[in-house]
Amino acid sequence: MAKRKSITWAGFKHENPIPNASMIGNILMSSIISGRDPETHTMPPDAEAQIANIFKHIKACVEAAGGTVDDVIKVNFWVKDPAVGRKMLNGPWTQMFPDPDTRPARHTLSLPATAPNHVTCDFTAVMG
Repeated sequence: MAKRKSITWAGFKHENPIPNASMIGNILMSSIISGRDPETHTMPPDAEAQIANIFKHIKACVEAAGGTVDDVIKVNFWVKDPAVGRKMLNGPWTQMFPDPDTRPARHTLSLPATAPNHVTCDFTAVMG
């Protein structure tokens, strides 16, 4: 019996043959998550809408695996403009993780200027 379990959720599917996330035991790791709209499956043109969608996908992913956002331990973001992107992430970040004493770690990196989207992320959660 396989120890690893693929995790999927409604409104998000990769084009490649990879799961949205994978779990072994109580450790959940997402694949890359884009800001596609979970209802229309289209990529909004603006960074703010993409960021809002990414946070919806993070929540949906941990819930599909049986957890909550309190189980998230680290999030990596890639943004086209780190100076602007970091600031745009802060509002949804503090909304999802309001307690400064229990927030997950966060790292923000640069996307290439030619990337088709403004932001992507991946995350790790320890369920339980």
